[in-house]
Parts: sequence; structure tokens; C-alpha cells
Amino acid sequence: MASGLLVLCFGEATKVSGFLLEADKAYRAEATLGVTTDSEDAEGQVLERWPVPKLDACKIESVLDAFRGPIEQVPPMYSALKHKGKRLYKLARAGEVVERPPRSVVIHELTQLDWSTPKLSLNVQCSKGTYIRSLIRDIGEAMGCGAHLSALRRTASAPFSIERAITLDALEAADQDQSRAKLLAPDLALHHLPAVELDSVQARHLRQGQVIASVSGRTGQVRVYTGDEFVGIGELNEAKVLKPKRLFASSMSAIRPSASPKTNQ
Repeated sequence: MASGLLVLCFGEATKVSGFLLEADKAYRAEATLGVTTDSEDAEGQVLERWPVPKLDACKIESVLDAFRGPIEQVPPMYSALKHKGKRLYKLARAGEVVERPPRSVVIHELTQLDWSTPKLSLNVQCSKGTYIRSLIRDIGEAMGCGAHLSALRRTASAPFSIERAITLDALEAADQDQSRAKLLAPDLALHHLPAVELDSVQARHLRQGQVIASVSGRTGQVRVYTGDEFVGIGELNEAKVLKPKRLFASSMSAIRPSASPKTNQ
């Protein structure tokens, strides 16, 4: 039922995995209207069936508009969230339903792609923590007939898109050199961070755990470079002092993301 992009981190790149968890995601989702399930997707048990009202593009658009931007979302019972120390999905499998506090998420884009009763296809771009199953559940409720998620394909995990992905079959068929050639530089995952440049002496001191004074740039976390080498992630404070946060091997080459030009030092 679910397919699409999965970003894998190897070696030094595992140090950026946390940023990928925080990243915005994009999906193509298919909703089946008129049927609700306990898991909110096609793999669950059917709870209720409702007649689907006559809908056209304008009516669907009016419903979708209420779900764009910041929204409050109640997560599904079949999720890895915890209630009093227990995973919700374990409680759900035991037949328990507990109250779940709503969570704030952001739906950056919600576009209808196709409508053919009872199937509605959507493009969704959303913030971290968004449950597409719950989004479909709420859209179905707003349409007065209920709905469940019947297909899901992840198309992007910022800044990576499925167009650049390699299939699992192709990866398994490749030899070691071919597989390594597909690896991307880890700093590509940090496109949202501003970059600063250090000279070789400053970079060596930073790698030794020392702070670097008089560094120009935007405060907060930054990508740190020296020449064509990616040094790692630093924290720049208002006093222009750079502290090391996550450092990378000295042999790590860099592909500087174009979205955030570096600040020359």
C-alpha cells in the first residue's frame, strides 16, 4: 500500500539523519471515500460504510482549503506514539482506544489530482509529524462520508526527491563501485542551514573541539567548510563565536547546496 522515497544514511552520513527526520515531506495519497477503518488505512478492519455524496472539483476544493496551512491533528491509534509508556499501536491491537491530544502540523500544499467516485488522489506537502492517514480521515469526515487511506507514495523528503532515487532492484543488481557512485555528499541534507568558511588552521582547531572567534554569519546552526572540504555542523552565537556540534571525517568532500550560499570568512 505504501511505496516511494526512502533516504538511507551510511557511515558519516548517519550524523545528518536527525535532520532528515525533521524535514518536510511530500506524498501522493489516494483516499477511498465512504469507508472508515480502525487503522485509518486499507490494512485495517472496516468500521463503517457511508454513501458518498455527489462531489465535483469545486466542492472538493472547498473542503481541502480548510486543511491547508497550520492545523491541529489527532494522531491515529495505530501509531508509535506512547500513552503512559505504552505504544499506541499495542493498545490498539489489544482493543483499547485512548484519548490522544491533538498535535500541531502544517500542510504546505494540498492539491487534488484526480476524482473518480469513491477514489480521490491528492498531492500533499507537509511538516514533520503529519499523519497522512489522519489527514484523509479528517477530510472524509468533513465531506460527510468518512474515508481511509488506500494508497500512499512518498515523493520527497526535503531536499531529496524521488526523481533522483534508485530502485531497490537496481541497487541490488549493482556492484560495490556502482553502489558507491550513487552515494551523495552528506551536506546535501543540510541545505536549510547557512554556510560559513574557515581557513585550514581554524578548521583544525574546530576539529580539536576548540571554539572559533570572530566568525561572520547568521546565528544558529551552520554548515562549516574549509576549501572543498565539509568540516561539519557548528553553532554560531551572537558574539560571533563558532562552537563545534557534529564534526565529519577530514576526508569528507563537499557538494555545497545552492539554496544557502556560504558566508566567506
